[in-house]
Amino acid sequence: MVLLGETFPNFEAETQIGPINFHDWLGDSWGILFSHPNDFTPVCTTELARVLKLIPEFEKLGVKIVALSCNSIDSHRKWIEDIKAYAEMNDKEFPYPIIEDETRKLATLLGMLDPAEVDSYGIPMTARAVFIIDPTKKMRLSILYPATTGRNFDEILRVIESLQLTEKYKVATPVDWKKGDQVMIQPTVSDEEAKKLYNDIKTVTLPSGKTYLRIVPQPL
Repeated sequence: MVLLGETFPNFEAETQIGPINFHDWLGDSWGILFSHPNDFTPVCTTELARVLKLIPEFEKLGVKIVALSCNSIDSHRKWIEDIKAYAEMNDKEFPYPIIEDETRKLATLLGMLDPAEVDSYGIPMTARAVFIIDPTKKMRLSILYPATTGRNFDEILRVIESLQLTEKYKVATPVDWKKGDQVMIQPTVSDEEAKKLYNDIKTVTLPSGKTYLRIVPQPL
């Protein structure tokens, strides 16, 4: 299992668009690898269709997308037609690769197997994993959903926006933050440094008397 801040393992895999070397394919971009229990399943189809519609948003953020499912490339290619139909985008070229992982080699390496979800042979399938990798190949976020719960890709976009913002500025995003909302100065920034960085600082008065809640407009 890969931990936050660790280098995400490189691997070679077959996809419906041909073989990829993950690190080479990612290049200098941010990336999302998300896994699926099985082709031709209802929740997975809705998820990949949603991603298909959100590709312009991911492209604006400089994020590459790759999916993984424990099925063959031939199966992926047939499933893609269902995904495009569900998304009502039959006339579009499918824009991201889906990795073949029939042997569960990658699913095992990345800790994505769900013992409660098995195929017709009793072999565990992948859970709904989400890995966000930055341009230095470090893992910046991981989420693991059970097979019965579909992911919220609006939340995944929100997280990427937060990661990219806090990478650039010495701020943190509070609960339920959305792009454009106020942010907080990181605790590691002294009051003296904060005053040099920001003109409009609102410090929240707390019973403890501590001044750690320092709110500023989102940097542009």
